[in-house]
Amino acid sequence: MADMSTLASRVRSIGRGLAVTTAVGAAAGAAATGYGLWEKNQFVLREESLAILPPGYGPLRVLHLSDIHFIPGQRKKADWLASLAELEPDLVVNTGDNVSHVKAIGPVLDALRPLLRFPGVFVPGSNDYYAPRFKNPASYFTGPSSTPKTPVALDWPRLRTGFGMSGWVDLTNRCQSLVVDGLRLDFSGVDDPHLRLEKYAGWPRGTRGQDTKPHLRIAVAHAPYQRVLDHFTEDAADLILAGHTHGGQICLPGYGALVANCDLPTWRAKGLHDWESNGRTTPVNVSGGIGTSRFAPVRIACKPEAVLLTLTAKA
Repeated sequence: MADMSTLASRVRSIGRGLAVTTAVGAAAGAAATGYGLWEKNQFVLREESLAILPPGYGPLRVLHLSDIHFIPGQRKKADWLASLAELEPDLVVNTGDNVSHVKAIGPVLDALRPLLRFPGVFVPGSNDYYAPRFKNPASYFTGPSSTPKTPVALDWPRLRTGFGMSGWVDLTNRCQSLVVDGLRLDFSGVDDPHLRLEKYAGWPRGTRGQDTKPHLRIAVAHAPYQRVLDHFTEDAADLILAGHTHGGQICLPGYGALVANCDLPTWRAKGLHDWESNGRTTPVNVSGGIGTSRFAPVRIACKPEAVLLTLTAKA
């Protein structure tokens, strides 16, 4: 009987330990979720400088926006986006995933209205074409996300028209030149590589001898897959701009991103880095993004960001 009593006591002790562990785990999870819900609205501006312009030109201020994932009613995000117009950028580059809801097209255009008065270019991401669907949050850590088998289409033509009617240039598998502050900028953009829709249009072709005149080649894509970075680097881009990764969205302090949602190394999931391919090197800016999927509305150790790149002349 003594042995049975001792065994029962041990079982009760183990049970209490498990209960405490479960309670602690639940409390920690709730705290992390609460923090993540708070951080998703702690918008920041990351500033970078690059000396890549031809001698005698610049500075040129480029505002890079990506992964807004707008949802109707996001007043804080809308106000912050509108406030970015106070930066008076020379150029706005939007690398896609603007919405995360079927009713978000009008609201995101309204939020971006103050920025639409500046010269701009854009490409789409998968969440400009299709609305997100709920899925197991654990799948976020298993590899790049996939498109639902029965996707809900978003009104991408309306969004594209809204940008285009305001003067922003659509670079979806297209190339085009713009003159900004007296310098010719040659752009080449692709449709979303995450959906494998990219087709390379090369660089703008103009009058004979124009390549001998000062210019800058800027490549634009939503998702920074290695094959895309390789192509643009080998095709002599001076700068590549992309988004998609959300900077990892859920990061470990002191370590960084756990995933990049593409084949990019996780340490490159956000920031300005040099990409090397076949003997060439091109700076790549990967935006950590401004929003989240509406089904995973948290950020941890990865504040939402816009990026202001100040381009200056080469030494």
